[in-house]
Amino acid sequence: MAPSKQNGTVAASSTQNGAASSTQNHGENGGSRKKQLILNAFVMNTPGHLSPGLWKHPRNKTDQYKKLSFWTDLAQLLDKAGFHAMFIADTLGAYDVYKGPANFEPALSAGAQFPANDPLYLVPAMAAVTKSIIFGVTISTTYNQPYALARRLSTVDHLSEGRLGWNIVTSYLESAARNHGLDTQVEHDKRYEIADEYMDVVYKLWEGSWRDDAVIADRESGIYAVTGRVRNIDHNGTYFKVPGPHFCEPSPQRTPLLFQAGTSGAGRNFGAKHAEAIFVGAQTPEKVRATVDAIRKLAAEEYGRDPYHVKIIAGISVIVAETDEAAQAKQEELLKYGDREGALALFGGWTGVDLSKFTDDEDFRFSKVPSVRSIVERWNETVPGSANLNWTKSRIVDFLMLGGMMPKIIGGPKTVVDQLEKWAEVADIDGFNLSHITNPGSFEDIIEYVIPELQKRGLFRTEVKEGITARETLFGQSGLLPDHYGSRFHWATGDDAPKEVSEEEPAQKKRKIEAS
Repeated sequence: MAPSKQNGTVAASSTQNGAASSTQNHGENGGSRKKQLILNAFVMNTPGHLSPGLWKHPRNKTDQYKKLSFWTDLAQLLDKAGFHAMFIADTLGAYDVYKGPANFEPALSAGAQFPANDPLYLVPAMAAVTKSIIFGVTISTTYNQPYALARRLSTVDHLSEGRLGWNIVTSYLESAARNHGLDTQVEHDKRYEIADEYMDVVYKLWEGSWRDDAVIADRESGIYAVTGRVRNIDHNGTYFKVPGPHFCEPSPQRTPLLFQAGTSGAGRNFGAKHAEAIFVGAQTPEKVRATVDAIRKLAAEEYGRDPYHVKIIAGISVIVAETDEAAQAKQEELLKYGDREGALALFGGWTGVDLSKFTDDEDFRFSKVPSVRSIVERWNETVPGSANLNWTKSRIVDFLMLGGMMPKIIGGPKTVVDQLEKWAEVADIDGFNLSHITNPGSFEDIIEYVIPELQKRGLFRTEVKEGITARETLFGQSGLLPDHYGSRFHWATGDDAPKEVSEEEPAQKKRKIEAS
């Protein structure tokens, strides 16, 4: 049963300006008495995203990922159901650690995130056939120049009428580094240091190169944009030299809605400064809560932000049916289509560990490889039914084949929503990235069984305001919020220069005087 519709569309949220209500009613210690959840569909432009081998399931059509109709059909389905966003993952190289080095054949054979097409090109077509859904696209700062990427994202923000989000990543695969001319990856924390300056460049281009009133498009005078209201940014930093100006006029959001998914120390700090929504993961809400608290504390104490201006989204895989028993049976049926080699290829890509070097009966709880042991120990503590069971290679594969490393919720509507509600309350998160096992299949099941139960409990919107931007959907306004770091680069009507330039110039003049 799909959500009720008004005038042919799913009706929008009860909050002001259509903003998601997940910031409302926060109780003591940051908890929430009742919040409406953000729901994103987590996908990738590939045959097999997080469930290797399931592309061959009779219900699945992800092998049609090359066809635009596959994506426009999915976008319309999600849009009508009231999903907030389609969150599109991406990688820039093959998972080639398993049976390596540089052996991409297991991933290729399974269609496990290989082949994979660029996600950005999907957005204008999907936006053209939908009314409100946000499109969050994963793009790396490590392998894209900021001047060129700023232009591409401005273009798509224009064409989507402001419904674009950018998932900022720094990339982590050796195969990506080699194919972009490097001998090995840039060191982890340095990638974030470079990305931090990268964000300064794109903020200057998006927010500070064109004044709000630069474009007048006056047909009588023949003037499109006013001289003096467009400026060079003259960025000359450690890693980038970009004179500007930005080659696109300001798009509906100027800066696309900013997603981020890194939860290392450097990643958390970067997200607390720049991200408006952060994707996190762990096997239990209690584990996620520690990450959430750390991010919100950084945002408030280090960057002066309202901690709830950072939406926290947890990754979950849901297998749902009309009853708990039917959902369990569905899980067993889905497992028959999994590709074991593909799961091991994904594990190698995610962890850097080649499990082909280990025997089939080794219990990795006692492995001499610290990275594998720590992962398995966490699973052993948190994955239901794991206590005192051996975590062999086969068991790891069984766990990964449906939904990858994400926690799994399996059951009927009430069981699933009970768990989602628990996650929201215990972890203090704002919503979920819901991955698919089959597509079509998983999202249709969520729409039929989960969303009506969420709405019955007041946990999901029943009305969707059309024609608003991505940032309006989550925060009630199209531009960056005043407490966001990037807002200081904004060039407002009537100002001689962006705020950050006005503040810098006296200091620069003072340094020149002192130097002389």
